[in-house]
Amino acid sequence: MSNQGSTEEPDQGPAPLNRRAGTVAGMTLLSRISGLVRDVVLAYLFGASAAADLFFVAFRIPNFFRRLFAEGAFNQAFVPVLVEYKAKGHAALRLFLADLSGVFALALVAVTIAGIALAGPLAALFAPGYLDQPERFEQLTELVRITFPYLGLISLTAYAGAIMNAHGQFALPAFTPVMLNLCLTIAALIALNDLLDAQPIVILAWGVLAAGLVQWFMQLPTLWRMRLLPQPRIAKEHPGVRQVGHLLVPAIFSASVGQINALVNTMIASTLATGSIAWLYYADRLLELPVGLIAVALGTVMLPHLSRLVTDSDHEGFLGTMNWGLGLGLMLGLPAAIALYLMAEPLLAFLYMTFAGSAMIDRDITMAGLALEMFAIALPGFVLVKVLAPAFFAHQDTRTPFRFAAIAVAVNLVGSLSTFQWLGHVGLALATALSAWTHAILLYIGLHRRGWIRADAKVLFVLLRTAVACGCLALVLWYAGLSSAQWLAMAGPERALKVLLTCVAGFAVYCLVLVLLGVRRHHLLQATD
Repeated sequence: MSNQGSTEEPDQGPAPLNRRAGTVAGMTLLSRISGLVRDVVLAYLFGASAAADLFFVAFRIPNFFRRLFAEGAFNQAFVPVLVEYKAKGHAALRLFLADLSGVFALALVAVTIAGIALAGPLAALFAPGYLDQPERFEQLTELVRITFPYLGLISLTAYAGAIMNAHGQFALPAFTPVMLNLCLTIAALIALNDLLDAQPIVILAWGVLAAGLVQWFMQLPTLWRMRLLPQPRIAKEHPGVRQVGHLLVPAIFSASVGQINALVNTMIASTLATGSIAWLYYADRLLELPVGLIAVALGTVMLPHLSRLVTDSDHEGFLGTMNWGLGLGLMLGLPAAIALYLMAEPLLAFLYMTFAGSAMIDRDITMAGLALEMFAIALPGFVLVKVLAPAFFAHQDTRTPFRFAAIAVAVNLVGSLSTFQWLGHVGLALATALSAWTHAILLYIGLHRRGWIRADAKVLFVLLRTAVACGCLALVLWYAGLSSAQWLAMAGPERALKVLLTCVAGFAVYCLVLVLLGVRRHHLLQATD
């Protein structure tokens, strides 16, 4: 008997699903906190300067392709097929992984070499506004050459994580991003203290590459213990490999709307005032905290679970899981969105002026705060997309979400081009919100028409009470809030205390109202009736 059984957590329904979501959320919280620490250090080092814009563009390029192919499309096409072969036995699973690993590794090598060779065109694509600034464009091109190999390493990391997730192992893949933040923080501290004879942004670029190596190597011992590190073979004729390839092309687009929108925004922002890319970046980093804790956590655990339910033809269990994700996602996502909107500037000032005040000025906080308000409107849409999309992928349907994604991207493009000239970077953030909600609404309509989602009385009970509690939360935050000038004029410790007390008071009122209206623990922990 293989030792696989000792590493896999049995899938017994709602309770394990809730525990897994909690595990991913907990590890993601560590990742987001370490990411905020990283960003505070970067803000102290660069602020919203031209150097910050250069590094953030160079860092976005491999991250764009990582989320587009590795964590986005590839996982959506790979995990349902992986679950199918897992059900056929360990031998069949190892053969499938051996053949797919060879093809995947070969593709990554080719893409990485091409990316390094085409660093200049990539820099021009992501930041066309730098083409008339030869010195900055050359700097950006060099940074891209250093950071692009990160794509190959982090893609292997995501591949390993998907295998572990399908076997009930969620903690390590969710914790791994902490190492990226740690490596970049160390690189920033090295640059800050002039420990190496190199430009700070170059040191950070090498930190990105080092992080890719660390993250990949962390996965290997666990896969070895699970006996899921077969020798790679290049065998494109394996039916499972062909099945993944068939699902991959539409999934590339449908699973990566956010990254395509970010690319559009970065391209346009490079033509705007200096600091626009950095303002969007700092706002997006605060958005990523609730997105990771709620949306990513739910989507990560739901996809393999829904895939198993489809394999077992358990339609009622499928509907119950979708209702669980819908109710819990909005119960957590809506109050987070309200808090980000009403506390945008205070939160940004708390993080980036209290700890990075030497480089961040009042105008930077105000500009980033305006973008964060628009991102807050997008947050519930992002949560819904992460909850709803796995239902299609679990049925190995990537074409339908592909069509919905195309519409969402078109909405973002039209919105960005229509608003950036008079709203600047805020128009780009607003277009992101419109795109997110368009995508979510289309996914829900598509699922409802197929009978793959059906809101029951329990979900409606929770959502109605969530709406009332959100109204109370908004009143507390509005009443306790101060003007922008008052927040920015506060001393760092005073502002930090005020922000923390306001957020704690709002959260306490929100939870109290839910309890008074009858929401109980089982509404959060049961995926089925």
